[in-house]
Amino acid sequence: MHIWVDADACPAVIRDILFRAAERVSVPVTLVANQPLRIPRSRHVRMLQVDRGFDVADNEIVARLHSGDLVITADIPLAAEVIARGAHALNPRGELYNADTIRSRLDVRDFMEALRASGVDTGGPSTLHPRDRQAFANQLDRFLQRQLRARSSPPGDTL
Repeated sequence: MHIWVDADACPAVIRDILFRAAERVSVPVTLVANQPLRIPRSRHVRMLQVDRGFDVADNEIVARLHSGDLVITADIPLAAEVIARGAHALNPRGELYNADTIRSRLDVRDFMEALRASGVDTGGPSTLHPRDRQAFANQLDRFLQRQLRARSSPPGDTL
């Protein structure tokens, strides 16, 4: 399993949580962005800088991910593509998207985009609050624990 981060818009506090998790459970984390980002010295964390352009980072993540990987993103279309490819998507506010929830998220996103295109000011996302950071850390921890248990369980073993 690998954690991919859509890092251009990922808050620094969320990246810090990911860096600590990478060390704690020895999972590889790759930040993908179109600008250089500061990362800690770690054998588990790396930075992949891509060219600027619409969806360049998203396309790179999709091209590199494998089934079972985790992608950190607030980008709903990217999350939908990730899920369609058998991977997992978690947003920086702690919502783990799945096949059941992503369709409704896409519908809401498309509706809001249509409103904006017609001139309606829909505002932007709210500020990331401490409760959002905690929700993200908790969801990430639950996800990683499930993955670790699945890796350590013998084939055919049910919990």
